[in-house]
Amino acid sequence: MDINKIQDIVKQDGIVFLTYGGFLSQALISGMTEALEQEAAGSELNMGDANDIFTIFIELSQNMMNYSKNKDKDEFKSEGLILVGKDENSYYIHSQNIIALKDKEKIEPKLEEIETLTRDGIKKRYRELRRSGKDKHGKGGGIGFYEIAKRCSKIEYSFTPINDDRFYFHFQATINTKKDKN
Repeated sequence: MDINKIQDIVKQDGIVFLTYGGFLSQALISGMTEALEQEAAGSELNMGDANDIFTIFIELSQNMMNYSKNKDKDEFKSEGLILVGKDENSYYIHSQNIIALKDKEKIEPKLEEIETLTRDGIKKRYRELRRSGKDKHGKGGGIGFYEIAKRCSKIEYSFTPINDDRFYFHFQATINTKKDKN
């Protein structure tokens, strides 16, 4: 691995608070969340933005932990890459992991729906899903993407094919530091 690539990201995108690539566990996610909390306490980050960052970080980490697949074999592999950083006007959380085609087919329609909704529409859909119990903690990315979308100002995602049944799933949530996040 070329550490200069990470340094280039820092120069281009601003401050990187946390970056991790590899095996994920609940204990590791908890430890990284504590590190983010300490970083937030030492910066000018307000409590609302801090809570949004923590929630998005946890949602994305748990998705990676629960749904990541092995690149070549038909088996589960709990690993991924996550990065939390700050540029001039926003905070961002990037994640990347390998998913199966069947999970892509579950996730993509939800993300496409989120892209069509207004901020109020996202909140309304989130409440509908919570009340119905549909997609709550279900495999394949459920209500968590709506939770992320209502806490950030912008989401971006892509699915890059590896082979017929595997994709790199890249996701980015951006949280504007300005009061008006619309």
